Amino acid sequence: MSTPNFAVSAIALAVLQMTSAAARAEEAAAPEQTMQEVVVTATKNRATSASVAGFTNAPLLETPASVSVLTSQQMLDLQIRSTTDAAKFDASLSDAYNAVGYAEQFSIRGFKLDNASSYRKDGMAIAGDTQIPLENKERLEVLKGLSGLQAGVSAPGGIVNYVTKRPTDTPLRSVVLETRERGTLYGAVDMGGRFEDTRFGYRINAAAERLRSYIKGADGNRKFVSAAFDWQISPQALLQIDGDYQRKSQITAPGYQLLNGTTLPVVDADVLLNDQPWSRPVETTSSNVGVRFAYTFSPEWSATISANQHNFKRDDYTAFPYGCSAQELYPGYCGNGDYDVYNYISKGEKKSPLTAQALLQGRFATGSIKHDLTVGASFFKNSEKWGDYLYDWSGVSNIYHPVVVAPAPGDSGPVSERRRDNERALFAQDIVSLNEQLKLHAGARYVKVKRDELTDGGDFAHTDIGFWLPNVALVYSVRPNVSMYASYSQGLEHGGVAPMGTKNEHRALEPGKSKQVEVGVKADIRQDLSASVALFQIRKGLEYTDASNYFVRNGEAQNRGLEVALNGRASRDLTLGISATGLNTQQNDTGSAELDGKRVTDVAAFKSSVYADYAVPQVDGLKVGANWQFSGKKAFDAANSVFVPSYHVVNLSASYATRIGNVGTTLRAGIDNAFDKFYWRDVTPDLGGYLMPGASRTFRISAQFDL
Repeated sequence: MSTPNFAVSAIALAVLQMTSAAARAEEAAAPEQTMQEVVVTATKNRATSASVAGFTNAPLLETPASVSVLTSQQMLDLQIRSTTDAAKFDASLSDAYNAVGYAEQFSIRGFKLDNASSYRKDGMAIAGDTQIPLENKERLEVLKGLSGLQAGVSAPGGIVNYVTKRPTDTPLRSVVLETRERGTLYGAVDMGGRFEDTRFGYRINAAAERLRSYIKGADGNRKFVSAAFDWQISPQALLQIDGDYQRKSQITAPGYQLLNGTTLPVVDADVLLNDQPWSRPVETTSSNVGVRFAYTFSPEWSATISANQHNFKRDDYTAFPYGCSAQELYPGYCGNGDYDVYNYISKGEKKSPLTAQALLQGRFATGSIKHDLTVGASFFKNSEKWGDYLYDWSGVSNIYHPVVVAPAPGDSGPVSERRRDNERALFAQDIVSLNEQLKLHAGARYVKVKRDELTDGGDFAHTDIGFWLPNVALVYSVRPNVSMYASYSQGLEHGGVAPMGTKNEHRALEPGKSKQVEVGVKADIRQDLSASVALFQIRKGLEYTDASNYFVRNGEAQNRGLEVALNGRASRDLTLGISATGLNTQQNDTGSAELDGKRVTDVAAFKSSVYADYAVPQVDGLKVGANWQFSGKKAFDAANSVFVPSYHVVNLSASYATRIGNVGTTLRAGIDNAFDKFYWRDVTPDLGGYLMPGASRTFRISAQFDL
């Protein structure tokens, strides 16, 4: 079945379901007088709690870390369909080799996230090698900074946690339809409620999308379905089960390299360098099965056991642009725009991370001192499989005048297990209330990291090391609505994997530790308006390709920064979202004059995002909004010989909420990059360094229908 037909079928079924369920939903809601309360909760302008910075939902005001949260309602209001869309509203979250049609990849606080450990579903590690669906996500939480205590192995920038939607107490029927000017079509349905036996609840989400990128020819499709079920076994025991499946197929759009290895090219944002008759889409499938059992022993003590099995598979095809053989530039394109084309094929890539965790949590007092204790254990294993890829020269094309070349013959080799990971951890945290205003957060995780990796000689290289990861923080409540904190933490990340073309390609470095100090202030200015300021320093070992073409860890990367945020309702009609990050990044102690003291690549010294949404008083239900993004210049290469310029991007939006019969209807429209600004949004150092242009002006409209 073609994707357009699939989308139409899914949308038609959703609308039919809404129509047939309207009478039942109305009848079910009639005896209940709490429905209005549910609606009010759903339209809050900001989240007040998150689970990503600890082991349970905690108020953001009392959390000694910098955390941002987008709720499902905010994602609907802002027409956010992917994490890439969400990143526009958080200045600390940036693109990091985020190629159209490939994996969504990001950095936080200037450090690239690890696809194997930095992306979490309900706190469980999942592979970040494809677009992570948002249709079944209640919240998107971003913890900025080290997460050694919370997550164990993860990149020092932070983690992104996707919280799964759960069954609703009242019937939910919602459909979203969207189109964008180049032909993208999107349809999604969200259904939830309780069965006749109200101990059992359900949540169903489905979506279909025909993708028509701003880059001409980088087209594809996506299909997604998920289900979540709750069983209240007893007043003390709750069992939750969820599962999801996504299939995505899209032509990927590679980036550009420097002309003559020195000069930024002048190009149109919609040109596809992967435009060959033999180009094929990258095919990815991903799935999750999650389970959680919670038992409450008493009002003070509870236990939770949870697990998630993630599976990922990718067939990767690209007419890949790299280098200029005529001028012996590797990397770099010829001065006239010529570039070498390679036939890249890697079929059957697989990852299957399994995560499990057990928690015991309780509150007690020792004299006048109160304790909020968490102890637990976690387990993680992952198997990565791939075959020897095909990467052979096929011919020469030109960025201004594309040339059809014949693909180099061949295919990728048989798939086998090349890397496996096993991590076991014990952890504990005690939040000690020293008095009414001062709390001490003290915790540590001990993690045993094992890794087996197939070498070029056919043998497995072994890693088996244990690490202590301490975390301590003080939180002082200046007033009931204002808190200050100071924290020290250590983190752990897997060593980076040597990129293609290096002498030790595919080999992973040993795990490395990182250290962070942070101080911050948070305030709930009013019930629906919050502000925060965080000042931090992170240090870790620097990883790079040295002059001998080996990927190594040597020297130190140091990122110092300041984050400022303001979110919520500034007045009855005005909602604001302000995020700004200033970063000082340095590379030191490598012994190389080309690296020491230089800025880290693809990181702006200052980045900001300002969003405003205004409810027009004269027209009930009408809102207008705007988002202004700014990014300072970025270094293209580690030697800082080339910088890409700073840029401003403005996005405009409007929405109108009304009722059509008994169906709540919200119409939305938006213009992304309203002034059609050309800019380099991503300046990745990966694979020799690539430049990726931002999207040109794009119009979009959508309609949401709710019972």
